[in-house]
Amino acid sequence: MLETKNEEWRGKVGKMTDEEMAAFLAGSPFCRIGTIADDGWPYVVPCWFEYSDGGFYIVARSKSIWAAYIKRDKRVFLCIDDTTIYNHRVLVKGEAEVLEESTLGGRWVDIARRMSVRYLGERGPDYLEPTMTEPRWLLFVRPISIKTWQGIDWPERYKHSKW
Repeated sequence: MLETKNEEWRGKVGKMTDEEMAAFLAGSPFCRIGTIADDGWPYVVPCWFEYSDGGFYIVARSKSIWAAYIKRDKRVFLCIDDTTIYNHRVLVKGEAEVLEESTLGGRWVDIARRMSVRYLGERGPDYLEPTMTEPRWLLFVRPISIKTWQGIDWPERYKHSKW
């Protein structure tokens, strides 16, 4: 009888299903959003997000330079991952739309409140509420493409390659 190796330590390996991706994005992984700076170089910052309505809501402070970059050039790239050994990741090439530009109040308020609880727990509003007098941008990233991965292994296309 052949002995089989126990590979459970790798976690589930491969692309996420739509359900797995939605469950992962409903957790609290950080997003890094890449924009194109005025000098043409990539500019990447970590941020909170909310995945709903087929895309990603992002709330930026009024003075966030990267929000102005997005206003000028809507091309963005999101990297959303975790730091567990299973390295779930969602990579999004998309176009960002400015829904609200540097406003006090607006749609961003409810989204920011939900995000504060999701990322900081029940004390999240204690962090957010004192800053509600500061204007924010509301951005929405519409995906052009989404790639996902989970688990500890290489995709087949990277294996057995000839140099």
